[in-house]
Amino acid sequence: MSTALLLAFSNIFMTFAWYGHLKYGHAWPLWKAILVSWCIALIEYCLAVPANRWGYTHFTGFQLKIMQECITLAVFLVFAVLFLHEKVAWNYVVAFCLLIGAAAFAFAFKAPA
Repeated sequence: MSTALLLAFSNIFMTFAWYGHLKYGHAWPLWKAILVSWCIALIEYCLAVPANRWGYTHFTGFQLKIMQECITLAVFLVFAVLFLHEKVAWNYVVAFCLLIGAAAFAFAFKAPA
């Protein structure tokens, strides 16, 4: 399985672990939200660790982190709109485009040896 695909799946789990309780979790005590989040995050780690370990054979550490952050933002964009029912403002779109440009810049040149 490719690094990007594993990172995408891990980010889906992590987004729900970090932000899923915002929609329904206010009725829960804080300890329950933390416990549920940690259980979901365990699955995320089981996907992210192999993604980074295998990805490091093809990418630098910097490239892996930049790829992960871009995937995180893309996953969160979908999550915020579909799950939290938030609206996307123009400044978020501009910020996202700038981050995509930064990622493209990071992968455009050969990393120093």
